Amino acid sequence: MHIATVNPATGETVKTYHPMDEEEIGHRIQLAEATFRTYRTTSFEERARLMHRAAELLDEDRESIGRVITTEMGKPVKQARAEAVKCAKAMHWYADHAAELLADEEPDASDVRDSGASRVLVRYRPLGPVLAVMPWNFPLWQVVRFAAPALMAGNVGLLKHASNVPQTALYLEDLFHRAGFTEGCFQTLLIGSAAVDDILRDERVKAATLTGSEPAGRAVASACGEMIKKTVLELGGSDPYVVMPSADLDRAAEVAVTARTQNTGQSCIAAKRFIVHTDVYDAFAERFTAGMKALKVGDPMEEETDVGPLSSERGRADLEELVDDAVRAGATVLCGGERPEGSGWFYPPTVLAGIDREMRVHREEAFGPVATLYRAADIDEAVLIANDTDFGLSSNVWTRDEAEVDRFVRDLEAGSVYVNGMTASHPAFPFGGVKRSGYGRELSGHGIREFCNITTVWQGA
Repeated sequence: MHIATVNPATGETVKTYHPMDEEEIGHRIQLAEATFRTYRTTSFEERARLMHRAAELLDEDRESIGRVITTEMGKPVKQARAEAVKCAKAMHWYADHAAELLADEEPDASDVRDSGASRVLVRYRPLGPVLAVMPWNFPLWQVVRFAAPALMAGNVGLLKHASNVPQTALYLEDLFHRAGFTEGCFQTLLIGSAAVDDILRDERVKAATLTGSEPAGRAVASACGEMIKKTVLELGGSDPYVVMPSADLDRAAEVAVTARTQNTGQSCIAAKRFIVHTDVYDAFAERFTAGMKALKVGDPMEEETDVGPLSSERGRADLEELVDDAVRAGATVLCGGERPEGSGWFYPPTVLAGIDREMRVHREEAFGPVATLYRAADIDEAVLIANDTDFGLSSNVWTRDEAEVDRFVRDLEAGSVYVNGMTASHPAFPFGGVKRSGYGRELSGHGIREFCNITTVWQGA
């Protein structure tokens, strides 16, 4: 099993790690279970104090951890730095709001009387050790949006991070320890994917969350299903970006470029399929293609770089296969589409037009800076194309017509609908999808309650 930092901008192996053996894994699970017994009784005030401190430390580390992230997975350093800042803000948010989000609830007085009780409460209690299986593309954010609510709820965390971001994974464990959390509250497991199944089946691990591929989600859900354990899954996405005639075309095209190429296009919630009403199709396509061509591809450590390398050689090859398949089937390349010369796993911003539903790029998630353009005759066809996918994570709609907004909100099969703006995640708003994009929700009150025992407390007269 290869756990290593390999710089995707150069292909150079920077640092390697030995996976933990069964004894070490068992020790860490035991420590998590033992720590939970005490940590679960701490007050919200104490948890908040620790979480605020962790956020402060992360904010202070933004430059150094940003460079680590860029080295490990290729994100442009300005985006890596921004990711650290975003995580710190989310940690502060949960520290400030957890007590309110998990406060005891009292049912309607008439229902309490009808049940024969003098008092009824609904209380949120923590479950125990939760395993998080996390991806490389947002190596801080994906973890923090699990860890902050889980720890504030009184759970403890075990992290199995992607094998290409081990330094970031170890940093996260150290961060929480430096903030004052007891050693067993948050632990990183340097392990390969093959070791995950046994951990999921360990009775001491009470639940699991995964952000990643559909096959990985199936594996985690299957194991936890057999063990009757709670899971939250955030899987792939092939988000539609619909542009209607009333839209501000200049703004829609400008945002579309960022929506497709953030994190070099390696984001589940990146817009991928651009569905444009025929009346404005040509004008949008011209603006959008020009914006994609103008992006600077290069060294992710340089501040002016917009698009860095793909995270792996395999990832670039997968993207190339999707583009080549579409071109062979008749798609038109409006820009990009060819691998650049030189070292590193770079791929240019690419726009494909003339897509049909038989092409692989229509059915599969393009995890990189490749956009597909569709022409829609009317709103009915736009909705049809948008929903013609196995995924349902988020969606974007550009229109100034309120009737059209209502229609899209009603009919789009997605966990989010962003109107006249780009999909983004915020700690106050629930995040997750439908169909093969997974189930359950992260963030907001919905997310913090996912790993709680929702307990009814009934007291007789």
